[in-house]
Amino acid sequence: MRLVKALSHLFVALWVARQIPRVDEAGRRSRIHWFATKGLSRAGISIEISGSMAPGPKLIVANHISWLDIVAIHAACPEARFVSKAEARRWPVLGWLIQVVGTLFIERERPRDSIRVVHEMASALRNQQTVAVFLEGTTSSGHELLPFHGGLLQSAISTGQVVQPIALRYTEAGHAISPSAAYFGEMNLVQSVWRVVCAEDLRVRVTVLPAMVAEGADRRELSQRLREDLLRALGLPPEG
Repeated sequence: MRLVKALSHLFVALWVARQIPRVDEAGRRSRIHWFATKGLSRAGISIEISGSMAPGPKLIVANHISWLDIVAIHAACPEARFVSKAEARRWPVLGWLIQVVGTLFIERERPRDSIRVVHEMASALRNQQTVAVFLEGTTSSGHELLPFHGGLLQSAISTGQVVQPIALRYTEAGHAISPSAAYFGEMNLVQSVWRVVCAEDLRVRVTVLPAMVAEGADRRELSQRLREDLLRALGLPPEG
């Protein structure tokens, strides 16, 4: 039944998404927030948001566990534009939706493509937009935080915008860290969706941490500080 509800919501969302290019920013945020919150509910996922977002444009940095991360962050910050791997454009249906909401795509197998994306991110930040990135570059099981690739932080440093860390934690019945939410390894999208809708009492906790000033910061030091803050917020052991 959850799968039926989620799919019916997705088909309605396709019609709503067609309106996004023709509405103003307030209309865009309203539609994205509706899609995110209602979509989580229809899939049987409850969400808890704690902390406050920094006002104005910002660079959101979050840990990465699942395609659900985008939905959860949009529920908390519908104005966010994501930086996503280019392969996501080929996801059935979801790929088109991701493009419609203004996602910036990066070809991770081409190292120099990050330079282009940093310029696009900086342009968005200068235009008072919010951008969200996953510095791990790929998803994990949720039991660890992968090494950060901090190059994309240059967009916030060069524009003087703040960096907003967000910690994402999924739980489910019998598991402090949900195995059903994790989308990694050789799992495909269909398998992941099925695991999500079959999970019992699946919850996502979105913890908004204090924002950091990026202007004048050293990129490596900023990346390390962000990673340490996220490790603490997630209750994962410090490294080193």
